[in-house]
Amino acid sequence: VQLVESGGGSVQPGGSLRLSCDASGYTYSSNCMGWFRQAPGKEREGVAFVYFGGGITYYADSVKGQFTISRDNAKNTVYLQMNSLKPEDTAVYYCVRDLAVYGINWFFHYWGQGTQVTVSS
Repeated sequence: VQLVESGGGSVQPGGSLRLSCDASGYTYSSNCMGWFRQAPGKEREGVAFVYFGGGITYYADSVKGQFTISRDNAKNTVYLQMNSLKPEDTAVYYCVRDLAVYGINWFFHYWGQGTQVTVSS
């Protein structure tokens, strides 16, 4: 069972992309799904997360108002709509699911392979 990401690619600044993460191979809905990204030479960054039911979302300050996360529980799929893309959004984007929290520590159990997003003129 794996997370299957799609929708990455190359786009000019100001453009849009929509990432999809298909978790249909899992037999249960996740408590939390979302996206991380990692640019070359930079630390991995949590971009956006959506909790079960889709009512609660979290966005990194760097993408607030620019990215929108959503999930379709029936399809076990999460989406990341990315608008007004900037060169600094260039990174490998990873889909994640199943948040585990132990006190102040937290992690996601499952990660996708990653999809490249390149924003360049």
